[in-house]
Amino acid sequence: MLLLSGATDAVPAAGRPAQPTEATVAPGELTPSSRRAYAEVLKLRLGPARELLRPELASTPTAPAPLLVANCIDFADLLLSQDAARYDALESAQEARLTALDKAPASALRDYARAEITLHLGLCQLLFKHLVMGGYHLRSGYRQMQDVVKHYPAFLPARKTLGICQFAIGSLPEGYHWLLSLLGLTASSSEGLKNLALAAAQPHDFQTESQIYLSLIRESYYKKPEEALHLAERLHAQQPDNLLISYLLISINKRQHHGEAALAAYRARPTGPAYTPVPYLRHMAADLLLYKGDYDDSERENLAFLREYKGLHYRKDAAFKLYLAAWLGGAPAAAVARYRAQINQPGPTDVEEDNYAQHYYHEAVALNPILTRARLQTDGGYNQQALSTLRSFHSTPATLWRDRIEEPYRRARAFQGLGRLDSAWYYFERTQTVAGPKAPYYFAPQAALQQGYLAQEAGKKAQARFYFEKALHYPWHEYKNSTDAKATLALRELK
Repeated sequence: MLLLSGATDAVPAAGRPAQPTEATVAPGELTPSSRRAYAEVLKLRLGPARELLRPELASTPTAPAPLLVANCIDFADLLLSQDAARYDALESAQEARLTALDKAPASALRDYARAEITLHLGLCQLLFKHLVMGGYHLRSGYRQMQDVVKHYPAFLPARKTLGICQFAIGSLPEGYHWLLSLLGLTASSSEGLKNLALAAAQPHDFQTESQIYLSLIRESYYKKPEEALHLAERLHAQQPDNLLISYLLISINKRQHHGEAALAAYRARPTGPAYTPVPYLRHMAADLLLYKGDYDDSERENLAFLREYKGLHYRKDAAFKLYLAAWLGGAPAAAVARYRAQINQPGPTDVEEDNYAQHYYHEAVALNPILTRARLQTDGGYNQQALSTLRSFHSTPATLWRDRIEEPYRRARAFQGLGRLDSAWYYFERTQTVAGPKAPYYFAPQAALQQGYLAQEAGKKAQARFYFEKALHYPWHEYKNSTDAKATLALRELK
């Protein structure tokens, strides 16, 4: 699931009638006051959302609409802050809402809200390492959502959440199948996409949320970024005061290597005391500035992120990026060493960025400054600059094997970004030749994955299948989980 699951769409669908009064709300729809409160949630204005919702919660304490929106407020607050000090209170509040919903009459919205809150509870428990209870509630919420779809097949919001769950379960790499078996969970990613597409195609309170989820999945896993980018741009034009939409626009542009567009969106984001702080935005901005070579500004943004952020994830990645900014920016050796040592401070390596940073620290092999600059430049979409940087790289017998593999991969990614696909293909192939079948680095499997995508786009299914399967067969590397997931889904799409 993404940031805010199980919530209403604050952007009215085209042609939707005017808001009904409280007395004329149709079954399955949110009440007007709950919808107004959730419009503030989607803007990440959580304080105003709580105030708008307070009267309805007081007057109808078991009504599903305000209980669902109240839970989304707390869920968003915890995900944004990652503050462990808030966890116990949130867990108690979620359980109290589930108890209140048990007292309400059965309905599509009641049953949906109960399943959604159960999933939120499970996700929060997993986030803070309460693995047994988290797994139990995720399984329970998933089963409940299946029942909602079974009993209310026309209730599209349930298809939205069920679709996300099915896709998430069905796309997990093979190494996680033992866990799914233990939990008794099975699902098809293609069935999940069908349910999500159904929810995205028809007007209802949750339609825009469904469209966002669907477009982001297609962007991240199927190399189809145009839909997500166009949707984010359209929503941003409609709601320039919406911080969540600004976050999406920054994030999509960053992943698509549109560094300047992402920075522009970051600088234009709405700010003010009504908005809940999103420290991770500073970490994203630090990356974007690092790509551009603005090392001092990148350092300032990451230091601000570490000051404001209460969570444990991405701290190793931030320390690694602080090290890169200091090293490439010519900072004193003591500052460079301090940031490098900070990578090894106690903390989780659940996310791949932290895992990569920790692996770099333990490997204890110096990075090549030319290849590192080129990598950052291509990450930001500065591809001509990357090729210029790479001209000064000259391999010798003393050059590390890792660097000999990385050099053609960096050229390939730069040529790919420039649309020079024949050159990109040549250097992707060269990367795998130099690496051989067992190099413990991500360059060769990523090269194979990209060749699979290029062949798929050219309509060469057999060739695409060969390279996707090749990507899967490489041994452990820093990004194996995400690479394998993408290759597996691409193979299913070829059938």
